[in-house]
Amino acid sequence: MADDGTPPPPSSAHPLRVAVIGAGPAGIFAADALTRQSDVPVAIDLIDRLPTPFGLVRHGIAPDHPKMRAIRDTLHRSLDHPLVRFVGNVEIGTDITLDELRRHVDAVVYTYGAALDRQLGIEGEDLPGSLAATEFVSWYCGHPDADRGRVEAALAGARSAVVVGVGNVALDVGRVLARTAAELEPTDMPQHVLDALAAAPIEEVTVLGRRGPAQATFTTQELRELDGLADATVLVDPAELELDPGSEERAAADRNVSRNLAVLRGWADHTATAGRVRLRLRFFRRPVRLLGTDRVTGVEVERTAVDGDGRAVGTGELEVVPADLVVRSVGYRGTPLPGLPVDERSGTVANEAGRVLRDGHPSPGEYVAGWIKRGPTGVVGHNKHDARETIAGLLADAADGTLLVRGPVDDLVATLQARGAEPLLLENWRAIDAAEQSLGATRGRARTTMHERESLLAAARAAAAGS
Repeated sequence: MADDGTPPPPSSAHPLRVAVIGAGPAGIFAADALTRQSDVPVAIDLIDRLPTPFGLVRHGIAPDHPKMRAIRDTLHRSLDHPLVRFVGNVEIGTDITLDELRRHVDAVVYTYGAALDRQLGIEGEDLPGSLAATEFVSWYCGHPDADRGRVEAALAGARSAVVVGVGNVALDVGRVLARTAAELEPTDMPQHVLDALAAAPIEEVTVLGRRGPAQATFTTQELRELDGLADATVLVDPAELELDPGSEERAAADRNVSRNLAVLRGWADHTATAGRVRLRLRFFRRPVRLLGTDRVTGVEVERTAVDGDGRAVGTGELEVVPADLVVRSVGYRGTPLPGLPVDERSGTVANEAGRVLRDGHPSPGEYVAGWIKRGPTGVVGHNKHDARETIAGLLADAADGTLLVRGPVDDLVATLQARGAEPLLLENWRAIDAAEQSLGATRGRARTTMHERESLLAAARAAAAGS
């Protein structure tokens, strides 16, 4: 503290203390950006409510995408940095309030993503057999909060499935449902997931898009993977690939759209084969009602057309698509932390280039990155640029005196432990990591994900007790 009572600027003896809430890609990229600069001395606590790091890389990327999931090796290097401390199994609002946390640190970066699904808002959506993609993906990725009973009840006995949406997550869901047990066996899915998928008698999967193929948001890489499945045939109606002038212009201007169309048109002559799963991609169809009494039996859809503004408009023509299972994948939205408001419409925290806005004005020491900042758009790599923008603002605030070191406080982990919480550090995560690899080795896999929170904690405790 200076003689006049002003807090000092950050120094090696008293670094700027930054808490990053959310140890997924956005949070780890934010921590990495802080460690890569040398102008402002920092100390970083990377906090997550789960016992494990990596967020959607662990619990969102489909397990049959091992190359994409391998990005966690890159993320792990950031966790190893001496200025970064992973603090898992800590929930803001339960283990520590946001106000308490802010008294421990000089700045907070919120990067906890957008975990809630968006609903269709149609009749029958709450019937058994109707799920959100967030539920299904969490289940097959082994998320500790997944409702195993609900998902497996919906999947049991399902012969026909409808996936609503034409983004990458929708294709992930469709692809996982259409895969054989042998294809999924080498993945790190929990064993109960593999068993349930192997037992499901899926014969047909229909992926529905409200608009046309030119408006679909999946990437060409994801799309192409559908044609490499061992026992499924991709089916596309050639008539649904015919484009209006506006869509033709969109395809000409967007390389991803033009590549997608080329792939889809290459499948237009596919025909169904007995004994193989039919994986249908259908466009210009929007669900208007889920049918059934005790559980879903079908989806009533309306044929649509795309207007001049690119919106889907109904034609009044209805049909029923049979379905024992319906998975909606129509977007995500963020949730508020206690003490941090989230805009209900956008599902994001109000911000200006990553600086949190409260009552329309920047809130000193509060920042956002990732989906909670910009909404659920982009792939994992987009979070790197996004985090760098936010951290640039934080560092500029430190340089101009907006952020100052407020003086020594009790250690965050010690405070949490004193009140009965069980924060897990990097060595605890390493113990969990080793336990998952050992579990996988029993079945000839590189890893099997442990899905129960208590099992994760037990692995960490056992290693700590033996050290």
